[in-house]
Amino acid sequence: MNKAYQSLERHFARLSSLNDAIGILCWDKEVIMPHGAAERRAENLAMLEGLRHEILTAPEMAELLASADAGDDVWRRANLAEMQRLHTHATALPGDLVEASAQATARSEMVWREARQNSDFKTFLPYQQEVLNLTRQIATAKGEALGLSPYDALLDSFDPGTRQTDIDPIFTRLGAELPGLIAAVLEKQNSLPAPTPPQGPFPVPQQEALGRELMQQLGFDMTRGRLDVSLHPFCGGATHDVRLTTRYEEADFLPAMMGVLHETGHALYDMGLPADWLSQPVGQAGGMTLHESQSLMIEMQVCRSRAFVEWVAPLLRARFGTTDATPGWQTETLHRLMTHVEPGFIRVDADEVTYPAHILVRYELETAMINGDLALKDLPAAFNDRLHTLLGLTVPDDRRGCLQDIHWPEGLFGYFPCYAMGALAAAQLRTAAFGQDSRIAPAVAQGDFAPLMQWLRTTIHSRARSASMPEIIEDATGAPLGAEAWQAHIRRRYLDRAPDA
Repeated sequence: MNKAYQSLERHFARLSSLNDAIGILCWDKEVIMPHGAAERRAENLAMLEGLRHEILTAPEMAELLASADAGDDVWRRANLAEMQRLHTHATALPGDLVEASAQATARSEMVWREARQNSDFKTFLPYQQEVLNLTRQIATAKGEALGLSPYDALLDSFDPGTRQTDIDPIFTRLGAELPGLIAAVLEKQNSLPAPTPPQGPFPVPQQEALGRELMQQLGFDMTRGRLDVSLHPFCGGATHDVRLTTRYEEADFLPAMMGVLHETGHALYDMGLPADWLSQPVGQAGGMTLHESQSLMIEMQVCRSRAFVEWVAPLLRARFGTTDATPGWQTETLHRLMTHVEPGFIRVDADEVTYPAHILVRYELETAMINGDLALKDLPAAFNDRLHTLLGLTVPDDRRGCLQDIHWPEGLFGYFPCYAMGALAAAQLRTAAFGQDSRIAPAVAQGDFAPLMQWLRTTIHSRARSASMPEIIEDATGAPLGAEAWQAHIRRRYLDRAPDA
């Protein structure tokens, strides 16, 4: 390790602090910022994004990277490689493009909120068009610098090293097999008596208290984070200040509860990253496929299992002041409701069987938009057509169609495939964890997540970006990432009706 490398660590520590400031401002924008502050906040964020870009692309940075020697330490070598990757991404873009994109996405996201509520794609179109135009410029510039296709360059920002050639074979297989799998699950489900759901209303304060209790049961440190409400659930914030959100419906407590569990999975990953490297690139999460695997491991794999429901059912009855004699509150009924499969319009509310179809639709459409094969004005019709093909649904309005997600308004093209890849990884990791540590399954049945979290801390969280996502998954599970474990899990839970699934 030489002085150039040590200087780089100091520069990236400054960038880490700047990232934290941006993270808190973005959280505030989506949670509590008054609407009238939107334009000024867009300018603030654009300035900070520009400053981050300026630091990362300064001539001194290139000189330090050219002369840096990380020595023989594995983590420092990985850190230097990640510094170089980030520098290449940044220097591919002029500063004015970075600031223009930050301003456009901030404006677009605020207009999207009202457009979504009113199902008004026409009003939103020019704002999204500006974001798409700038994103295509960014994709082209990064692609040229990295020697990648424009879409692969965007994908690399969210999942370093992942390419369409890795995704396409898996998604092609899923697209071919999903309709038959969904049909088989629905046929099996329809052969059983329909469950009677608990009757509300379920007051928001009680739902919020339930969410906080489950967060802490999972291991969330409330001294280093918080739970709030937003239009679109997310996990954000800053280092040692992990903030997650959900949204509530008084008629049904399950969507908010499962949303909290999902975002807590994200939060626990952030809280479990190695403390010694938190201010450095190598200390960050290992890409969004791994991040989504952690949220889906908790929400889908573990917290919809029969064992978990048997533990949580008495807690739910106590929280909402009822008993198992009340219709809808029996453990079997709750489990049936939490594993109910029904094709629906809203991605974030989708069950785990139909969920990949929502991602296949978005992946196909966003690649077409980036490649110039789909005009933005034609997006609503294309979205509705593809959802009908995969799930047999007729989308009634754009609020439940192409306007439902915040990702495209915020310019997050290249993120969506990580959701489906994360679902596959979650199944593979859960199979490995429960197979390798015999303490995990009985502990979960008692509401004790410590053994599971210990396994995840050791195999996933503590490794951060010291290795690539495929390496981390293969080291943890003994096999490359694939769809086999997910498909076996779906058959076991929904077709075989295994008692511990």
